[in-house]
Amino acid sequence: MQELIAVLTITVLAVLSPGPDFAMVSRNSLLLSRRAGVLTALGIGLGVWVHVAYTLLGVGLVIQQSLRLYAALKIVGALYLVYLGLKMLRSRPASMPEAQAAVAAVSDWAALRTGFLTNALNPKSTVFVVSLFLQVVQPATPMAQRIGYGAFVSATHVLWFGLVALLFSQGTVRAGLLRWRHWLDRAFGALLVGFGALLAGSALRR
Repeated sequence: MQELIAVLTITVLAVLSPGPDFAMVSRNSLLLSRRAGVLTALGIGLGVWVHVAYTLLGVGLVIQQSLRLYAALKIVGALYLVYLGLKMLRSRPASMPEAQAAVAAVSDWAALRTGFLTNALNPKSTVFVVSLFLQVVQPATPMAQRIGYGAFVSATHVLWFGLVALLFSQGTVRAGLLRWRHWLDRAFGALLVGFGALLAGSALRR
């Protein structure tokens, strides 16, 4: 029971803390569509399973003990965030019909993939899942229960970021802000580049 309470509490606190996932869902919900935001949230939940899978397979222990491997993962994640951020920073002003066309051009798969990669390549998620399963969950805990914990972590991500998507895609607020679309895109882009720079800096310092 103590283990279960610890997993539930730590998961909720970790998911609520701001990071690249929050920035990406907020951006897609506000500037693209509610559907894009929700699918991004679903992709984030699926990305959690990458970290859960390699942790359950024992790779998480290797990552925890290898500073070089962890630094390499940080660099890869940082490069992806910087890549996304630079794409947004290149956003240009567009008329309303052009903005609507851009929204229509975003496929469900693209939104899902963006959420998945944002989480799967997020070192913050690596640290959280590895620490949770190696330090909180006991070695004697059955594999079925461990998988259940993974399902809870994934579902919590989907629920929280799905709620964020719904909030940021409210009609009147979103309609009023779409005229500033390129500036908001640049702001989210700068935020992602900043996250990437911080990750890269912490990796290089090690």
